Amino acid sequence: MIIDFLYFQLLIVILVVMLFASMFRILREYERGVIFLLGRFYKIKGPGFIILIPFVQQMVRVDLRIITMDVPSQDLISRDNVTVRVNAVLYFRVLDPQKAIINIENFLEATSQLAQTTMRSVLGQHELDEILSARDTLNADLQRILDQSTDNWGIKVTAVEIKHVDLDESMIRAIARQAEAERSRRAKVIHATGELEASKQLLEAARMLGQQPEAIQLRYLQTLTEITNDNSKIIVFPLPMDLGKLLQPIIEPAAAPKDPQSPSEIT
Repeated sequence: MIIDFLYFQLLIVILVVMLFASMFRILREYERGVIFLLGRFYKIKGPGFIILIPFVQQMVRVDLRIITMDVPSQDLISRDNVTVRVNAVLYFRVLDPQKAIINIENFLEATSQLAQTTMRSVLGQHELDEILSARDTLNADLQRILDQSTDNWGIKVTAVEIKHVDLDESMIRAIARQAEAERSRRAKVIHATGELEASKQLLEAARMLGQQPEAIQLRYLQTLTEITNDNSKIIVFPLPMDLGKLLQPIIEPAAAPKDPQSPSEIT
């Protein structure tokens, strides 16, 4: 009997120690405790040392730090009927612990599912070129929509960043051909623009040289100095531009054929 009584007392002591131990909680600086009194919301406590009434009050811890959540890859069809695979990263934090615990069963799972469906619906309204080039605008739209949707859960979405956009191999080759054609078009336009500017400059130079005939001869002599070097055995003689006119009276009579029926030969 005495041994049984001692065991009973020891059991009572252990239960009392455990009861007192469950009364005291310590919350870190980034934690808050949502307190329920007999199942009803009582208040939010923390951080620091708090005391709970056993069997009467219950506490749920809530982390207030920014949570980084990886949004799984989603298959979607863009507005121009191109199948792409997109994943993103989501940054959010709990602003109101009461709403995060009472208004939603599991705010982490709910936020993840909402981010996946929102990303599919928003990106599906844009073409592939916009998804690849206008990521800043798409990130801002996703952040705004998610922030409005999670406001009733006491959650603030701080940022959404699209990480990867995976395309089919055939689509990658098509984009490469499009980029190559675009570069070829730009090269042709640049070449044509250069030819137009050069022709304008040549026309202006011809007008200026035409005003001073001596300038043409000087330009001609300068060209000869540029094409002649010390090791060359070719001697270049400058000829006047009107040499053909000077030799024309001599060349034309010699080149004219003789008429056999002329009166001088008959006599």
